[in-house]
Amino acid sequence: MASTSTPLTLPVLPLDDEVVLPGMVVPLDLNDADVRAAVEAAQAAARSEPGKPKVLLVPRIDGTYASTGVLGTVEQVGRLADGDPGALIRGRSRVKIGAGTTGPGAALWVEGTTVDQTVPDPLPGHATELVKEYKALATAWLRKRGAWQVVDRVQAIDDVSALADNSGYSPFLTTEQKVELLETADPIARLKLATQQLRDHLAEQDVAETIAKDVQEGVDKQQREFLLRRQLEAVRKELRELNGEQEGEESDDYRARVEAADLPEKVREAALKEVDKLERSSDQSPEGSWIRTWLDTVLELPWNERTEDAYDIQGAKAILDAEHAGLEDVKERITEYLAVRKRRNDRGLGVVGGRRGGAVLALVGPPGVGKTSLGESVAHAMGRKFVRVALGGVRDEAEIRGHRRTYVGALPGRIVRAVKEAGSMNPVVLLDEIDKVGSDFRGDPAAALLEVLDPAQNHTFRDHYLEVELDLSDVVFLATANVLEAIPEALLDRMELVRLDGYTEDEKIVIARDHLLPRQLERAGLAKDEVVIDESALRKLAGEYTREAGVRTLERSVARLLRKVAAQHELGERDLPFTVTDEELRGLIGRPHHVPESAQDPAERRTAVPGVATGLAVTGAGGDVLFVEASLADPETGAAGLTLTGQLGDVMKESAQIALSFLRSHGAELELPVGDLKDRGVHIHFPAGAVPKDGPSAGVTMTTALASLLSGRLVRTDVAMTGEVSLTGRVLPIGGVKQKLLAAHRAGVSTVIIPKRNEADLDDVPAEVLDKLDVHAVTDVRQVLELALSPAVSGATPEVPVAA
Repeated sequence: MASTSTPLTLPVLPLDDEVVLPGMVVPLDLNDADVRAAVEAAQAAARSEPGKPKVLLVPRIDGTYASTGVLGTVEQVGRLADGDPGALIRGRSRVKIGAGTTGPGAALWVEGTTVDQTVPDPLPGHATELVKEYKALATAWLRKRGAWQVVDRVQAIDDVSALADNSGYSPFLTTEQKVELLETADPIARLKLATQQLRDHLAEQDVAETIAKDVQEGVDKQQREFLLRRQLEAVRKELRELNGEQEGEESDDYRARVEAADLPEKVREAALKEVDKLERSSDQSPEGSWIRTWLDTVLELPWNERTEDAYDIQGAKAILDAEHAGLEDVKERITEYLAVRKRRNDRGLGVVGGRRGGAVLALVGPPGVGKTSLGESVAHAMGRKFVRVALGGVRDEAEIRGHRRTYVGALPGRIVRAVKEAGSMNPVVLLDEIDKVGSDFRGDPAAALLEVLDPAQNHTFRDHYLEVELDLSDVVFLATANVLEAIPEALLDRMELVRLDGYTEDEKIVIARDHLLPRQLERAGLAKDEVVIDESALRKLAGEYTREAGVRTLERSVARLLRKVAAQHELGERDLPFTVTDEELRGLIGRPHHVPESAQDPAERRTAVPGVATGLAVTGAGGDVLFVEASLADPETGAAGLTLTGQLGDVMKESAQIALSFLRSHGAELELPVGDLKDRGVHIHFPAGAVPKDGPSAGVTMTTALASLLSGRLVRTDVAMTGEVSLTGRVLPIGGVKQKLLAAHRAGVSTVIIPKRNEADLDDVPAEVLDKLDVHAVTDVRQVLELALSPAVSGATPEVPVAA
């Protein structure tokens, strides 16, 4: 590819934010001082030289001249279309600008060199393809603009350099892009650059056309929908007039519904603001559907609806007694609440400081004692609506406080939905299984309940969805839980704790006779007089077939018994009516599963060997009997030390160490062979090894088991014990005395040892249980050993169990 260069001296004609390429013909206004000075200087120089006046067209961008200009000839000087003086100038070739020089006239003169390059003939293959591509792209762009005459002119250009420079006429190119074309000397590279610029513009144009088309289609659709809706409204109006109906319906007019509703003042203001937004929004706006859903929720809430409390205190107590046997603590608390409400109402103190007298009770107890069903009885006794809110497994804070309205599918929280479902602002709301609430990345629902269950705050409860104040101060909240420790301390502090420690055997019989049996007779399709279960059979069911704090398993046993009788009758094996006695239970539902230790053969009892003691514990299912086994390793094969098994917690392991240390230091005064404890390994095991166990209350039981092991004296079968032991042998207080004594009673134990400082807890134990138990309150572990260990046989050598 050859290039030619010719030195030139030319006047400069600056072009502000404009570029002229070779081959272009442009008109310039001579009113511009720079243009006029350059043309006049060129005309003056042309008088002494042959040819047309020549100028150097140089782009000037932000006051800075480009490094390359275009040699232009002044073709004609005259008048422009608007009558102003002008000059027609044609671009000839590129000029590389050099140093400044002097010349005639007021123009700036510079030295320059032409830099045009020639293209080889014939064209290389890639250049030919480039020419075809550029012509095709230019033709497509010109046809879109309707410039058919220009298409023929572009198709007629065969010179590569002229074809590339022809893109200078393109209006979509920026000044910087045109300068880049001007400064690219190689014709093929320049055509390639022009082709890329044209290709990019066409791509942008296609995208813009697609967007414009989509927008236009959307606008057309909205206009069409708007017209159709107007037509539909007109048709409905004509139909209403034809049928003689009033124009419009209240259900379609939210403003009329809000103004007609009995809403609190602040709620009314918030609702009317949302109505204003709804009226301003279009039918297609998603915000409109959010506002309608919110308004529907607000209008459906019973803002000023309340049920009148039944202030018949004696009648309420009778209802509670009829529907639930036992549970005196809860019944007394509800009766007290109603009595106080009645007196406040009689004295005009129903609302004080914007708050009413609600209540928050936490019913804590093992499964099956009637916590959930008690909520319905409370609502029945008070004459209120009842709603149950299941919280087991809830992990999202929004379940309590609701979602923000901006979320898709947003809903109010469970508390607001409970009030809406009840249809009154003072229902009884049962928060079931509050100890099963969890927390994760979505928040802590238990923390969200703090405001709900605080009587000092819940009269201004704000749900995230409603965002208006909701008065919960008149709601009676009943929370149920199995494990007290699982409830957060801050939440428990806002509730009044009522413990349900389980039923006695006599209470179970009453519940089975008066409540469970009639319900299961109906479910089994049997009449009341067709099957009668004797009281002795019920007692055996409660004592030997089930062992639980509640009555759920007892009800299943009754249901199984009735199903068996009904099936035998249908098979023709048994006639009705039929009375079930305790002797017939084994033939109907099999052998008993829980035979008391006292009813077993003395040789088969767990305490028939030294080193086994009976303790009392509290689990999630209520009180239970716990056995402790101890053994000594062979001095020749076993290493000295203490081994503990049975999946024990840290506190229980420490209790075992304390028991062992006490016997080592005080064994001599207790006449125990403590030398064995120094040289032989001690192993303490708690059966039911798969169940985790922890707590300090097994301290006296482990001490007694070790003392029995060392002395060879058996632990009395009818004795069970509980209490924490100290290094000095003091018996310290523990918790769950009532549940432990109920468990001892169920297990057939007759003698119970408890710490002296727990003696006051015996007031909570039912009298019928205390009458059947011989309870000893002790202060020292020596008293425990005197009571629990059977007398030593004179002359007998203690047989110490040895662990293999």
